[in-house]
Amino acid sequence: MAAEIHSRPQSSRPVLLSKIEGHQDAVTAALLIPKEDGVITASEDRTIRVWLKRDSGQYWPSIYHTMASPCSAMAYHHDSRRIFVGQDNGAVMEFHVSEDFNKMNFIKTYPAHQNRVSAIIFSLAAEWVISTGHDKCVSWMCTRSGNMLGRHFFSSWASCLQYDLDTQHAFVGDYSGQITLLKLEQNTCSVITTLKGHEGGLRSPAFQLVQASKFSPQLCGFGEWSTP
Repeated sequence: MAAEIHSRPQSSRPVLLSKIEGHQDAVTAALLIPKEDGVITASEDRTIRVWLKRDSGQYWPSIYHTMASPCSAMAYHHDSRRIFVGQDNGAVMEFHVSEDFNKMNFIKTYPAHQNRVSAIIFSLAAEWVISTGHDKCVSWMCTRSGNMLGRHFFSSWASCLQYDLDTQHAFVGDYSGQITLLKLEQNTCSVITTLKGHEGGLRSPAFQLVQASKFSPQLCGFGEWSTP
């Protein structure tokens, strides 16, 4: 029987669809707008920008807003069109975006940290904005009143955050390589466990809750070796 020769399939490669340029410094966050041809970006050049895709296929800024301090973190909740921006000065600022994404209104400022904000998560169900910072703490604040609800401090600056909305458990990674699992309450929190293994600062944790007879979290994370 003659040998059958099959050509090797070509390896697929990513195709560049578009490139957005305009920021003058490092981009710290870029979030897609669900169901819209749009992107929200924040940068250390102290600007927040909303980019919408035009008929030409290019993205152009529909909103350009300058902050008082470099932008270090951002969260966006599409259903309520709320943007939360963390800054180098430790403040978290809330904005509301219009339905056509051409206007952004300031809502309030949260005095969340004393140093650079490293991560932000917004919980609509609890009306909390949760954040970590270089002041070695995680804080959670009420978005209705703007008041601080609680803080928990670590031995190293908190570098990243994941939060489960249903169980109110927060994973916080810090610069020492440690991951702390917290149960957040209205005005306090409890430490559930501490995970150790990384030998450098945590950059990005990914969280999955496995439904079982008890809380059984699974976590993977990316660490780094360099100094901040």
